[in-house]
Amino acid sequence: MKVIDKSSFLDTFQYFDKEIVVEIIDIFLQEYPGRLVNIKKDIESGDFDALKFDAHSLKGVVSNFVAKAPQDYAKELEMKGTIKDSTDLLDTFQKLEISIYDLVDDLNELRSAFVI
Repeated sequence: MKVIDKSSFLDTFQYFDKEIVVEIIDIFLQEYPGRLVNIKKDIESGDFDALKFDAHSLKGVVSNFVAKAPQDYAKELEMKGTIKDSTDLLDTFQKLEISIYDLVDDLNELRSAFVI
């Protein structure tokens, strides 16, 4: 499933050197597994402050790619961390995880268009 608004993505990065776009994508591809692990650990340990921080951080990174679904799920987890609401945390995390995997697919596809 496509999660990136390709037109908005291309508008966002139109003035960037292609190498920079590829580097931004590559950094995300290297870091996202650890970010997901941290968020899941935060949920499992009930560490709402860490959940708020880690979800906020992921939300910010994902927003660079104009990917609404993973951004919204990360925001939902951030808000739950803020108000210490444990309702449906694992369900929301699973939705985030699926949408991040869709984002990765989209990024790999877009990355190939920027490789020189």
